[in-house]
Amino acid sequence: MSQLKQNPLIGVETANSSWNWLYRVAGVAALISLVIIPIQVIIFIVSPPPTTAIGWFTLFQNNKLLGLLAFELLIIVSNALAIPIYLAFYAALRRVSESFMAIATVIGLVGIVASFVARPAFEMLYLSDQYAAATTDSQSMFLAAGEVMIAMSKGTASHLSYIFAALAPLIISVVMLRSNIFSKATAYIGILANVIALGFYVPEIGIIFGIISVCPFLMIWEILIARRFFQLGRGISKEEANRIGGMSR
Repeated sequence: MSQLKQNPLIGVETANSSWNWLYRVAGVAALISLVIIPIQVIIFIVSPPPTTAIGWFTLFQNNKLLGLLAFELLIIVSNALAIPIYLAFYAALRRVSESFMAIATVIGLVGIVASFVARPAFEMLYLSDQYAAATTDSQSMFLAAGEVMIAMSKGTASHLSYIFAALAPLIISVVMLRSNIFSKATAYIGILANVIALGFYVPEIGIIFGIISVCPFLMIWEILIARRFFQLGRGISKEEANRIGGMSR
């Protein structure tokens, strides 16, 4: 029997599996990530990130918390929350395509690690404190180290984390289309959000694609997957969810 013909059984099995607590944790993680998105946007508007080491050091000395938030501390938290989400996706969809889900999970986890490397917020805070305490002659050393941190935040790890953060959910969303676990609407919105996200690398207008991918598409996707994870955590199959008006087909 093909995988596609087995799909009706997959939804029942997953909904009644021993992964319920993982699904619930993933649902909470998705909702927290949803809240983080507008907060981080507001922070960028209120406190645009400096472009030089001395600018960052000054920001940290004026307000350490704002400095950490401007250095995308909340994005670090959001990426950490993606760990249980990827694991929950693997648990739910592994019988649909174990190979593709394994690939997507590894890509997602590698992207998370890369995102941590690309956001050395606490390293910059440390350098800021050392700069403030240093003598005039030695301050140049800390400024140089600060410029290295800025280069890291815009370098290979940064691009890798962005690409992988779009590629992993894209693969997962394609697998969703073959399953009887998530709705087709969830799958299509996930595909649309992450394809648009990759448009970030289009010259001159890439930032527009990046913004559109997040608002509204990624935010809608977070709501849909959170809702489904909570249903899976309660042992509710997609058919049962549809019968009680839980999700559109």
